[in-house]
Amino acid sequence: MVTAARSVWAIDIGSSSLKALRLQAAGDRIEVTGLDYIEHPKILNAEGISEEEKNQIIRASLATFVGRNSLAKDDIAVSVPGQTSFARFIKLPPVEPKKIPEIIKFESVQQIPFDINEVEWDWQMMPKPDSPEVEVGIFAIKNELISRYLDNFSSENLRVTLVQMAPMALYNYAQFDRNDLDEQDKKAVVLLDMGSADTNLVICTKFSVWQRCIPLGGNNFTKAIADAFKLDFAKAEKLKRGAPVSKYARQIFHAMKPVFTDLGAEVQRSLGYFSGSHRGTAYTKIVLLGGGFKLQGLNKYIQQTTQLSVVRPDAFEKLVPAAGVSSAKLHDNICDLAVTYGLGVQSLGMAKINSNLLPKGIARRMMWARKSKFFTAAAVILLAASLLGLFKTFIDLKSIGSGSSPKKQATESAIQRARNIESELQAQKSRDETFKQQIASQMEIFKYREVIPLLHQTILKCLPQQKDLAEAYAAGDVSKILSIPRKERKQVFITSMNVMYYDSIASASFETGRSGGRSGRTSSGGYSETSDSTTQMADGKGFVVVIEGYTPYERIGELMDPAGVGSDPNKWGIVTRMMNLNYFFDANSPFQLFNKGKIEHFRTETGIVEVTDTKMPAGIGVSQLKTRGAIDEPQSEAAGGRGGRTFGRGESADRVGSELVLIDPLTNEEISKTYELDEKGRKKLDSFGQPLYIERDRWFRIKAKFLWVDPQQQQQLAGTY
Repeated sequence: MVTAARSVWAIDIGSSSLKALRLQAAGDRIEVTGLDYIEHPKILNAEGISEEEKNQIIRASLATFVGRNSLAKDDIAVSVPGQTSFARFIKLPPVEPKKIPEIIKFESVQQIPFDINEVEWDWQMMPKPDSPEVEVGIFAIKNELISRYLDNFSSENLRVTLVQMAPMALYNYAQFDRNDLDEQDKKAVVLLDMGSADTNLVICTKFSVWQRCIPLGGNNFTKAIADAFKLDFAKAEKLKRGAPVSKYARQIFHAMKPVFTDLGAEVQRSLGYFSGSHRGTAYTKIVLLGGGFKLQGLNKYIQQTTQLSVVRPDAFEKLVPAAGVSSAKLHDNICDLAVTYGLGVQSLGMAKINSNLLPKGIARRMMWARKSKFFTAAAVILLAASLLGLFKTFIDLKSIGSGSSPKKQATESAIQRARNIESELQAQKSRDETFKQQIASQMEIFKYREVIPLLHQTILKCLPQQKDLAEAYAAGDVSKILSIPRKERKQVFITSMNVMYYDSIASASFETGRSGGRSGRTSSGGYSETSDSTTQMADGKGFVVVIEGYTPYERIGELMDPAGVGSDPNKWGIVTRMMNLNYFFDANSPFQLFNKGKIEHFRTETGIVEVTDTKMPAGIGVSQLKTRGAIDEPQSEAAGGRGGRTFGRGESADRVGSELVLIDPLTNEEISKTYELDEKGRKKLDSFGQPLYIERDRWFRIKAKFLWVDPQQQQQLAGTY
């Protein structure tokens, strides 16, 4: 149980995001004084995410939350998922009130499916008017689960005061905010809150609640699409979100149909079970909450399956935004905030269920922490009173013993106070130097804050520029871009640039940085007449840089490190320019390419842009299914073809109905390797019967090391290299 707070931050951490509301009471309503919505960098229950990585993701989101919100001394209320906790509702016979806690403890040992010493548990009485029976809710969660969960909050110094199950928080929201629960307890409202991994089903009446966690969520729809279309999870999620406007909407919804059916069956089964145990209770409506129900068609399907009225709220009745809170942002996220709303209702003392699964040890420490300030204040007052009494006694005794006049004593007292103040002033002045050193030490970290941006600028200066093409891209002039044949465009697209600092650049390994996929075609780089490749640089601090991208230019070698260019900078490639950085910085570049002639210090990889190439860097182009000939309907990879290439139903293997290709998002040109087809859409073959291909853009990966010379050392080290 918790006492009512003046204001509270209610936090709900789901699989895909962190939702938070700062709430305070405003009469019979609740006012929103703070709102935050933070998407996780990764979905917590995605494949391959370990428990440790999941905790790191949660802590990163909490760090972002703490960094951009003022928490002051607000209470913190958090929810735990329904599938990790336990709830059971039992009826007790009529007994004396003082015996109820003892009976509940006995029942808890029987009902909770774990050793009672291994769980945190609490209970809540739910009486009904004019009923001799007493209904009690028992709630529990394993110690190791709640401790591990709260460690994430402790790492950010967040003082959690309330832990509640998400389904019970939803019930508190319905009890406080909704006006469609009748006093006779014969009408029930069904809450369905769909997250990424599961769906909380909560049946609410005026005096009782029943909940079940259905192990189906938004990720199940995504996985169904991924299995049907042979896509990875991220691409399947993107396809799901764009399904309503996709030309393959019918195939996408057909792939998700089994999940629709399973969800509808689970909802019907749960409603049937509740109706069997609660005779005479009728359902009035189903309220859909959570991001999972943003999927088009799902609302209508639930309504058709259950034959009940289905609503998706666009506002809360008793929740009002403060002046500084965006009403539009609150409205956009309204269906994702029901759990946080319920947590706030409980923290502010307005809830029906007030159980708290916060570990007893933490709650006890918090109680003593709140009381300690009163103990401290009392001790200080007592000490001050004692000192004043002793001081007064001493003065009186001295006055009686010396017989001196009161004025003399007052003068001596003033002189002594002045000496004390002078002594304190000198002591404070002596601390000046220490504080100055601390300030200088703290400011030292800003000394090199521009190094990384300067390194990025340096590398970007090494990229080739085709003036008319660059101007066309800057102006978005597609027609001018298309007037230049794609294979003749000397342009480079950078998809990623990873920079890692090392105190010893010679001992740094490329494998400790970003891997960039498996090894592709590799070389140690070419030779430039402007640099002596046999000269070995001395070790020092520097950066390991991995640059990934692609180019439409057919002769990629000319862009990278052309041979025989001499000292003509107009003919230099990317690598050649990296070897001659001083040319661009008037012999003052703080960076130097480190030992290009050795493969452990410099590598380049190139290849043809192809959909199925696992060595290719990520982020190249946009995937699109291109129709090559008349087809009945798109087929998956299992229907035939190479990698992402497919053909229609009933067609032979030498005919291509459609191909998955990568396109330039600005010009809509194909940039990936595809089959070479004749006028009938059949593959062209060479003299050995092998398919011929059209090769387009090239990808590249440059792994290099740059020695960094501190500007203060640059002058004395200028002749070393």
